[in-house]
Amino acid sequence: MSENNPYYPTYGEALSAFAKQTPDQIALRFGDRTTDYKSYDLHATQIANGLAAMGLSKGDRIAYFGKNSDRSVELAMGAARAGMVFIPIIWRLAPKEVEFILNDSGAGVLFVEPEFADQLPFSGNKILTDESFDNWRDAQATTPVTTPVGAQDALLQLYTSGTTGLPKGVVLSHHNGTHFRPLMKEHNIYWYCADHGDSMIFAMPYGHIAGVGTALGAVLGGQELIIHREFDPALMISDVEKYRVKWLFIVPAALGIMLAHPDAAKADFSSVKGLTYGASPIPLDMLKEGVERLKCDFAQLYGLTETFGTVISLPPEDHKPENIKGREHVMKSAGKPMPGVEVRIMDEDLNPLPAGQTGEVAIRSGCVMLGYWNRPEENEKALIGDGWFRTGDAGMVDEEGYLYIQDRIKDMIISGGENVYPAQVESALYGHPDIADIAVIGIPDEKWGEAVKAVVVAKPGSELTEAGVIAYAKEQIAGFKCPKSVDFIEALPRNPSGKILRRELRAPYWEGRERAV
Repeated sequence: MSENNPYYPTYGEALSAFAKQTPDQIALRFGDRTTDYKSYDLHATQIANGLAAMGLSKGDRIAYFGKNSDRSVELAMGAARAGMVFIPIIWRLAPKEVEFILNDSGAGVLFVEPEFADQLPFSGNKILTDESFDNWRDAQATTPVTTPVGAQDALLQLYTSGTTGLPKGVVLSHHNGTHFRPLMKEHNIYWYCADHGDSMIFAMPYGHIAGVGTALGAVLGGQELIIHREFDPALMISDVEKYRVKWLFIVPAALGIMLAHPDAAKADFSSVKGLTYGASPIPLDMLKEGVERLKCDFAQLYGLTETFGTVISLPPEDHKPENIKGREHVMKSAGKPMPGVEVRIMDEDLNPLPAGQTGEVAIRSGCVMLGYWNRPEENEKALIGDGWFRTGDAGMVDEEGYLYIQDRIKDMIISGGENVYPAQVESALYGHPDIADIAVIGIPDEKWGEAVKAVVVAKPGSELTEAGVIAYAKEQIAGFKCPKSVDFIEALPRNPSGKILRRELRAPYWEGRERAV
């Protein structure tokens, strides 16, 4: 790699490099607190030494439960420097779900925000991420960490909602993330590799790859990361102006909320160079409004937790109004493979299909995960050899190389950027004494893209209500997974083998629409 396009095999090496190059540059902003690169590097070393002082060693799991903060970002980098594996847990999960993750991962220590501390059953070391975290960190040794950490060592373990109801820990290496930036620079994918010193806002949930991946990715380019505890449209608008922010990442639902905010009408977005979005395609009307108001480049990103995020992108040139006319269909695609990424469409026997035919999307890239934690059978299904990973998405590649996601083989619902698996919601609701049968589907929602709907068969003689079903769900699972509405029917449609015909249930709600999945 060139001097202007360095490759750092690990995130710790990248942090050390920028601490030497630009020690006084702001690395992290969170509210009134700022941390320069020299301090960021020192804190990562202290955290690594503090974890080792607890008796933890390379490969051990470090869990965090809370929202975005500068402390949680430092914690991830400290774990990385120690050769340990960081597990940020989605704070919106129900206590039962969090308990499963903590037990499954075998985490040796749990860092938790004070507001959540009493909710979580955990018998091991627990440290609150308030001022006591600063006191703990600052009391640790500043001597250099001698643990050898390599590119192929595990870095993250992120839990995805399981299609069978149990979450799976996706294990990602340093290399899965670090190898990508030099490729992007080499091919001028400027919307995915901000320059040294550029400012960017981080507001996506930390427990998602779009969250923790963004936070870690800023280190590879020596950027200034402006951390928002969670998405706040007024704060985002204000900070764009205050800090002359160059880069934004957001889901379409959140973009719509930001553009509709009263402060947006008079906001100065002139510093913004690019906006990337993911989780779902952007409606054309929203794109036109966004381009008109922000006057910046837009790019769509498609990826999975298992691929360390983005592997496909619809580039800015395909979003420009002058290029869209007559090619509106391209806006319904996920885009084209990023450099170093191969896409294959496969039939049921895993044979490659030609352009224009629909099958399962498979990805081959240096981004593909090490595997699922302690899930040998799942790994055998998903990692099919020669570097290929089965995504579980059904799609088609056209003659120009654009990938179109047709549906989700796994039936996943995306609501406001959050992944919801019907099987998990169904499993939670089956315990209700008045439910005889149930199916969960995604239906159109103008604000969130999709909303969760339960289709219920009530037991004879019961007086089950929509409110009762929703209330029961809220006791079992995270609020964003709970049904927003409930239909009652006499029997669920099934095929001869007994499989629920979800397409038949979805059809009335998606009639006349091209389903945006």
